[in-house]
Amino acid sequence: MSASTAITTYIGLGSNLGDSVAVLRAALRALDSLPRSRLLRASRLYRTPAWGVREQPDFVNAVAMLETALPARELLAAMLEIEREAGRARRADGSDRWGPRTLDLDLLLFGEARIDEPGLHVPHPHLHERAFALVPLLEIAPDARIAGVGAASQALARIAPAEIEALVAVDN
Repeated sequence: MSASTAITTYIGLGSNLGDSVAVLRAALRALDSLPRSRLLRASRLYRTPAWGVREQPDFVNAVAMLETALPARELLAAMLEIEREAGRARRADGSDRWGPRTLDLDLLLFGEARIDEPGLHVPHPHLHERAFALVPLLEIAPDARIAGVGAASQALARIAPAEIEALVAVDN
């Protein structure tokens, strides 16, 4: 991977079915093994209340900092494959969007890029509203900026990070 083509990306990880801690650790290993990519850092794991549909188990969330030379669309396809390998099945109509899942990977930031294409929106369109993503992001990237929004720390200051509990550090 050439330094001139590598982009620092941030990926949100979440799980609330099965052994979520083990699932997230395996997902981090899978991200680190992607071609032309390497895991630079991972946040601690955080227990967070369900968002969207609240009548489901709490989530375990984290954020990974990945350096990659993959284009955004290829990275997203690889992330979806990691989800499938972890047992995630998505309904074609999207009706399970806010429901329980074995693994959810979200492309939060792709360098400083702003991408708005069918099925690919970067920065993640709701990142600035979600403490469960901002807290672990700021742990590993305290100066993170969200294109079109500004400093991630300011976005977090505008919302309540209530009930987010740090669990354990991941080995990376």
